[in-house]
Amino acid sequence: QVHLVESGGGLVQAGGSLRLSCAASGSIFSINAMGWYRQAPGKQRELVAGITSGGSTDYGDSVKGRFSISRDNAKNTVYLQMNSLKPEDTAVYYCSAGGTAGLGKSFASWGQGTQVTVSS
Repeated sequence: QVHLVESGGGLVQAGGSLRLSCAASGSIFSINAMGWYRQAPGKQRELVAGITSGGSTDYGDSVKGRFSISRDNAKNTVYLQMNSLKPEDTAVYYCSAGGTAGLGKSFASWGQGTQVTVSS
């Protein structure tokens, strides 16, 4: 099994910054894509940002220019730097990862989520 553990969420004022981290552990052979999703109350889960093993990135339209995703392949860790935060960024943020586990089986895992609250 591959486990993902997020950290770095919290309460911040509008205009502020937060940095989320997500570390993958377990029987991992390789991780292809890693990413961040979020879900606000009453809304569907949406893509925030994704990054491939080669460093290609993709962002949701609402966060382009404000958020930045990066990863440390040696540490199996993905980061999300969030700047110029807005109240509408308030949500539970989930980390995701997909790849190949130690026995050659593919995996797709989710973290438990971390709350980000932006006050106005």
